[in-house]
Amino acid sequence: MNSISDSAAARRTIFFCVLAAVCEGIDLQAAGVAAGGIKAEFHPTENQLGNFFSASTFTLFIGALIGGRLADSIGRKTVLVGSIALFGLFSLLTPLAWDLPSLIGARLLTGLGLGGALPILIALVAESSREPRRHANVALAYSGNPMGGAIISLVLLLVASAHWRLIFVVGGVLPLLLAPVMAFAVRESASFRNPESLSATSPRAGSFAAILGGGRAVPTILLWVSFFLGLLTLNLFLSWLPTLLVGNGLTGAQSALAQIGFNVGGAMAAILIGIFLGGRLRALSLLVTFLALPLLLVALAHASRQLTVILALVFLMGCAVLAAQAFLYSMAPAVYPTSIRGVGVGAAVAIGRTGSIVGPKLGGYLKSAGHGYSQLLLDLLPIVIVASVCALALAWYTRRPGARA
Repeated sequence: MNSISDSAAARRTIFFCVLAAVCEGIDLQAAGVAAGGIKAEFHPTENQLGNFFSASTFTLFIGALIGGRLADSIGRKTVLVGSIALFGLFSLLTPLAWDLPSLIGARLLTGLGLGGALPILIALVAESSREPRRHANVALAYSGNPMGGAIISLVLLLVASAHWRLIFVVGGVLPLLLAPVMAFAVRESASFRNPESLSATSPRAGSFAAILGGGRAVPTILLWVSFFLGLLTLNLFLSWLPTLLVGNGLTGAQSALAQIGFNVGGAMAAILIGIFLGGRLRALSLLVTFLALPLLLVALAHASRQLTVILALVFLMGCAVLAAQAFLYSMAPAVYPTSIRGVGVGAAVAIGRTGSIVGPKLGGYLKSAGHGYSQLLLDLLPIVIVASVCALALAWYTRRPGARA
């Protein structure tokens, strides 16, 4: 009976973590989706718009580090529920903004909660899953992020861009409704319910120094570089793709449709790669994903302006970019033992979030320098190639006999 009860509690925990990831995806992509209405009302320069896109990702870095450290000390559940409530509350400040500085300030505060949520829910899902399903469950939880992006893009299709504030209202209300439910429904990680289960040789809980110790230096550095470059690329896409597509001849509704395709394709691919990581197709699925990234980038840069062609390529690009992210998120918990898993995953996500800061700013700089749609995409090619090589190296290293994975 206990095993049945434990299994049901684990499934419930994973389910609510997926919902939390959906809420985070809504808030993370709200800025890019609302950009058209914000430009019409506040008339920012390209650099100012880049600052707005990067605002929440700057404090995401801080939130991920602090949240991961606290999660190892006081428990995953407490910090996760608090982070969700925090980003919901601060997201509701964004519609009250009266000028660009107040808008950026609200996004800075929102990023603190956003930063703490994702690494903790990934660690909690990993610790609530049995070995055969661990990669698949972590990838499933991560897939909630792009699904949230698709939902908020759909909201834009249903309302005029002048009503951009509604996007942030949705992004605030949903997590505030979810947080109290999770406080009752989610089960704490087994390592905090049974602290005696930790090995006597485990690193001290929450130790930053231990991240690079015990043979973890190589996979940690590969994870950091992959996360940094991968999230740089992803957040540049999420922030600037609607604007770039409109500049390339699409209407606002068509660009929103492309954004939905990017996210839906990414969510589907994230779930699939999670399944493949636990089976015989692991190597092939990773090879296809990381080879497809640069090839699709070049194809998208040189694509004709036909709507069907652009929508198909954006959909496939979403598949590749978000499958790559799902791989990294599924690997991160496996690199670290339980006592430092929160801070290890949090540090990896924090390093990635610096890429999230750089990506939108880089897009703004390149746009200000006169780089158009095609040239800006091709500017990303060296970044995507290096990220793919590092991720494939991580995949190879963690499969070596004796490697910590």
